[in-house]
Amino acid sequence: MMIPFLLWLIRDCLFLLGYISGSQNFKKPLSAAEEREMLLRMKKGDEEARQLLIEHNMRLIVHIARKYKIPGCTFDDLISIGAVGLIKAVRSYDMDAGTSLSTYAARCIENEILMCLRQSRKQQADISLNEPLGTDKDGNAVTFADLLGTDPDLVEDEVRRRITLSGVRRALPTLPERERLVLSMRYGLEDGVMHPQHEIAKVLGISRSYV
Repeated sequence: MMIPFLLWLIRDCLFLLGYISGSQNFKKPLSAAEEREMLLRMKKGDEEARQLLIEHNMRLIVHIARKYKIPGCTFDDLISIGAVGLIKAVRSYDMDAGTSLSTYAARCIENEILMCLRQSRKQQADISLNEPLGTDKDGNAVTFADLLGTDPDLVEDEVRRRITLSGVRRALPTLPERERLVLSMRYGLEDGVMHPQHEIAKVLGISRSYV
C-alpha cells in the first residue's frame, strides 16, 4: 500500500509544482453543486475530478500559509508544503463524515505546515559540538568540543551514549519486570556495572542462554 501511495503523492506534487510555478492566479472555488459533482465523480475513480478539486482549493492554501513564518522557508515553500496537505485531504475526504471539504482540507493543510514548523524549531534547538564559536589568538576556529577539552569524536560519542541511555531508561518501565531486570543488569543501568550473563542467570534462576 505504501508504494502506490508514494507514487500517487509524487505525481500530484509534480503536477502542482508546475501549476504553482506557472501561475499565481489560482482558480475560484467550486460552487456547492459543482463540488458535490466532482466528489461523486472522484468516488467512482475519476482522476480528472480529483485534480479539479485540488486546483479549485489552492486559494485555501494561500489563506492559511499567510499566517505562518518558518525560518528558511519562502512563501512559495509554504504553498508547496500546504499543497501536500491539500492533496492528502482530497484523497482521504469522506463525503459522509459530515464535514465540508474546505474545513477538512484546511485542517490537513495547517497540520502539514505545523509539522514543518515543529521540525524547523527542533533543528534550531540542535547544537553541533563542532559549531564555531569564534577564533583563538592565532585565528583558528574555536568550537564547543575545543572548550570541553576532549577529542570531538569522544565527546560526541559520550553525548550520544547518554541520550540513548536516557531513552532506554524511559522505555524500561514499559517492559515486564524480568526483562527490565535483565537489561538493567546486563548494561549497568542501575549500578554502572555490566553484569555477565551467568550472574543474571543465577539471580533469576534461569539458564545463561535464556538470558
